[in-house]
Amino acid sequence: MPGQALPPPCTFLNVGQAFTGTQNVSSGQKDEAWKVNVRLQGCDIQKGYLCGSMEALNVPSAETPVVTFWEGEIVDNKNYTFFTGQWDATRDTDVNHWDKFPSFAALKEDVKRDGGRSVDLANYPFMFMRWKEKFFVNVGTDCGLTIAGFYYVCFSRSNGSVNGFYYDPNSSPYQKLELMATNEGRSGYSFATYKFQ
Repeated sequence: MPGQALPPPCTFLNVGQAFTGTQNVSSGQKDEAWKVNVRLQGCDIQKGYLCGSMEALNVPSAETPVVTFWEGEIVDNKNYTFFTGQWDATRDTDVNHWDKFPSFAALKEDVKRDGGRSVDLANYPFMFMRWKEKFFVNVGTDCGLTIAGFYYVCFSRSNGSVNGFYYDPNSSPYQKLELMATNEGRSGYSFATYKFQ
């Protein structure tokens, strides 16, 4: 098959899908975790794109939950590779962060060699992504938080779990994001797509 195949559709990557969990923002001085809710607002697998909102609750510096809008890149070797090439991320930064995911171990040598372009990610049980917060939705930039960095994300196709690490050279390193898909916003049953002749 010439070129890279696109990942197959995933029932957890649909507009309206919600995820809930925590982001550990602990530093040397304090142990802190925020409750986080994410909702997908858009998804175009063919273009390697998705976007959504992220709501952080119990943020000490904010009186209300903080909501941001983010855009994501799906590492598919067609639209995006494992190398970020922006947001102050070097190739070493990329490999060090991807390496935090156990599911990356089988890909590491290929990524170090050619950016992972030789790897067939279409049928890999995990999808790798970057999520970049673009703006605050409900608070001003003076809320005490920064969105200068971005998340390295590993998404499980089988159960909808999301694991991520926030990267910003000016923030606590390796802030861990752990989310699970929920049934919120979904009703009824979902079926695979069939075309009748």
